[in-house]
Amino acid sequence: MGAVNTDDVTPRAETVETGAGPARVTWLAAPAPRLVLALGHGAGGGIEARDLKALGAALPAYGVSVALVEQPWRVAGKKLAPAPKTLDTGWRGVWPALAAPGPPVVAGGRSAGARVACRTAAELGARAVLALSFPLHPPGRPEKTRADELLGCGVDALVVQGGNDPFGKPAEFPPGDYRITEVPYGDHGFAVPKKSGLTEERAMGILTAAVAGWLAGLV
Repeated sequence: MGAVNTDDVTPRAETVETGAGPARVTWLAAPAPRLVLALGHGAGGGIEARDLKALGAALPAYGVSVALVEQPWRVAGKKLAPAPKTLDTGWRGVWPALAAPGPPVVAGGRSAGARVACRTAAELGARAVLALSFPLHPPGRPEKTRADELLGCGVDALVVQGGNDPFGKPAEFPPGDYRITEVPYGDHGFAVPKKSGLTEERAMGILTAAVAGWLAGLV
């Protein structure tokens, strides 16, 4: 299944009050959605990340509405993300708005957003978890593993990881009840070096095809 660009999808933004302050959800809605994929951003960036943008462009054509969630700290214009507990509070506060359209919600995100999705999936009733660039450990510190968050998410999960991610290469991930897909040569942001021969467009095509195929098997 290849990537499909849906340039005709019109984004719709809404503000949602949470216990951590106002959050913002940007909807890229499918005409007759069978799933909602909620995607949170990382601690060092927002919903403009290349992987989040690529999924938001591609998935509505497959019957999946994409909800790009901006955490309250980002909406407030702050430069540094708060503690994980506060991130979880913001995500929990947004969840009713994500579930309101009706279809099952897949919780997802990149980096810190993936950790939030994993930590809260079972309690919120997420259909599954999509973990993009899951930060398995801090760079150079493999002993500081966060594998328990992924392994304990309690639902079906897909990890999409860059082959050269300093926060954890695919081969470093422990066995578990989840799937993992590699974007060859990708770093933590899925950027690929020119010398690899893999273009950014092709890298994002690998990512979106893997996610679309996995989502198709959920319902």
